[in-house]
Amino acid sequence: MAATYKDAGVDLDVYAESMRRLPRLMHRTFSPRVIPSDGGFAGLFRLDFAGKLFARNYQEPILVSGTDGVGTKLKIAQQTGRHNTVGIDLVAMCVNDLLCTGGEPLFFLDYVAMGRDDPARLEQIVQGISDGCVEGDLALLGGETAIMPDMYATEDYDLAGFAVGVVDRKKLIDGKQIAEGDVVLGLASTGLHSNGFSLVRKVISDAGLDWEATPDEFGGQSLGDVCLNPTRIYTQAIRSIQSHYRVKQVLHGLAHITGGGIQENLDRILPKNVDAEIDPTSWQPHPIFQWLQKTGSIETAEMRRIFNMGIGMIAVVSDFYAGSIQSQMEELGISCQTIGRIVGGSGKVQYRDA
Repeated sequence: MAATYKDAGVDLDVYAESMRRLPRLMHRTFSPRVIPSDGGFAGLFRLDFAGKLFARNYQEPILVSGTDGVGTKLKIAQQTGRHNTVGIDLVAMCVNDLLCTGGEPLFFLDYVAMGRDDPARLEQIVQGISDGCVEGDLALLGGETAIMPDMYATEDYDLAGFAVGVVDRKKLIDGKQIAEGDVVLGLASTGLHSNGFSLVRKVISDAGLDWEATPDEFGGQSLGDVCLNPTRIYTQAIRSIQSHYRVKQVLHGLAHITGGGIQENLDRILPKNVDAEIDPTSWQPHPIFQWLQKTGSIETAEMRRIFNMGIGMIAVVSDFYAGSIQSQMEELGISCQTIGRIVGGSGKVQYRDA
């Protein structure tokens, strides 16, 4: 009997059905800068416009790119059967990094690898990616879906994302402007975002709980609800600041707080002659952090090293503009607190309670 691809675990008819479901999720993210190329081998994106109304008039454009995944948060989606939010996480992890350069997000590409073809599940995943691109204001320009039954268990899948943006050299944010007296603003996270889930899953497993458990601290939400809450995308927040101050560069530094916490991520942008003094009592993190620390008996230093602790993005700004920026963030519904100051030092983050 002749062997077929279907015998090997890949049904091309099912795959074709999966592909038919995706174009509408891409098209809803398109702006006039996308040049339609359905059926082509690559996506096409116009960097600038000829018309007056939409012209960017870049003087010295620099392309910015980044790639990331979602990590073991995907295991929770797979175990709960809730696949429509991890795509938002995927976009957020890439785009929030890109924003730290002062760049404008342009377009996004995704890679989905699955143990078996499942058109409905793939549609849910890409729905989340599409939602993230709408929120992040960038086009879902293309992607790849790979069915690999021998590489992944039947219900497993993995995601990777790739974001591209642009920034004019004169508006590039690289931390070099950070100086003594600057204020450290913390923009609130929505919870865990997309880091530390290997530890999160261990704590929950060791406690003998499942994803439907509803600890009192979460006001009726289940552990699955809280843990799958998607990563906040900060495009609108950063764009609001940039639009408000079109001439002055008030953002001296931006840091996306992911694995490594505030210390490792803010360290990356500090000049060698200053420190960031952080007051950990200046904000109230989401209850998930306190619950995890108590339930897992986790040391405070370990918590700060693994998790964002309630701060998803840090903006270092001059003291003069801090109050105005905080007001702008509150108007957007994003809690924003002064969490520290820039002082003389050697390029390190210091906690005041250390």
